[in-house]
Amino acid sequence: MTKEQLIAKFKELYGADGEVRAYFAPGRVNLIGEHTDYNGGHVFPCALTLGTYGIVRNREDRKLRFYSANFEKLGVIETSLDELVPDEKANWTNYPKGVMWAFEKRGYKLPHGLDILIYGNIPNGSGLSSSASLEVLTGLILKDTFGFDGVSMIDIALIGQDSENNFNGCNCGIMDQFASAMGKKDHAIFLDTNTLNYEYAPVVLEDAKIVITNSKVKHSLVDSAYNDRRQECETALKELQEVMDIKTLGDLTEEEYEAYKDAIKDPIRQKRAKHAVYENQRAIRAVAALKDNDVELFGKLMNASHESLRYDYEVSCEEIDILVDLAQAMPGVLGSRITGGGFGGCTVSIVKNDAVDHFVDEIGKIYEEKVGHKAEFYVVDIGDGAKTL
Repeated sequence: MTKEQLIAKFKELYGADGEVRAYFAPGRVNLIGEHTDYNGGHVFPCALTLGTYGIVRNREDRKLRFYSANFEKLGVIETSLDELVPDEKANWTNYPKGVMWAFEKRGYKLPHGLDILIYGNIPNGSGLSSSASLEVLTGLILKDTFGFDGVSMIDIALIGQDSENNFNGCNCGIMDQFASAMGKKDHAIFLDTNTLNYEYAPVVLEDAKIVITNSKVKHSLVDSAYNDRRQECETALKELQEVMDIKTLGDLTEEEYEAYKDAIKDPIRQKRAKHAVYENQRAIRAVAALKDNDVELFGKLMNASHESLRYDYEVSCEEIDILVDLAQAMPGVLGSRITGGGFGGCTVSIVKNDAVDHFVDEIGKIYEEKVGHKAEFYVVDIGDGAKTL
């Protein structure tokens, strides 16, 4: 849907009076550095040109009215600024409400309500961060509407993470919100999640494209397995801290991990910590490879990342492994891995330009035969972060 179509739909729902404003916040794909963002490591995401659009108008009372063009059957969901509490019946509106709650908790009082229409073209449950995109969108709307000039885009990312952790109950790291808020066209963000130091690295893929494959297996991250992994890593870190002076698993080199891993008392926790340490080092090396124009090495590190997520971190699943195995065996594919929280969602692959059509046809056909449903493919461009339209 275009901006004009969304504004027309907004006026049809809420009436034509008053000034309406339009906003956009992108989804993201993480090229490498998975499950490192809550372990004090590095990540390497980029913002996509897919994302979430918001059309907004001020109200004079404290009422909030939400409508999603993606969930038309739910109609307009009404609540108010006096009811910023998580509620199962509130459905998707718990995400924008959580951001409003997090703003107010920081002392940014919201003086009046809003009418909001949302439309996203990120496939739901795909692991491309539709929830973070919606959180960052809401943060930008509040900053702009209420003149919160002291709130930076990094603050908006942190507020989005806070709302997801403490309002919606998913213990996510900062990566998704940071990528949506701070994205830059044709660049990925090399982010140290421990310090929030970051740099933009140009993603120049001579003769290759980023292809995202959606397994169409949905997962919910507000989900025990994700929080379990986080807990296992926190326990492993505590055990290591008894024998060495570190603040996060991201502080360790592979050699240090191997020297001290026996301090971790449980073999499962050892595997989880190993992934966090090795994946962080892979992310650091991958960015260096890209700077050296060594896309082949970047691809090999992506493959190694998937191996680790499959066997050490155990967040892959049968359908994703089928997609990755098919991709890695195909000529013209430089690297392929699961991306996002795991347990379904998407893979990200770097594919030579002249192999893209074959990649989509061949993998699409075999995947459907093996799994019984179709995958979706997106040849993506790297876009800017959240903005007013």
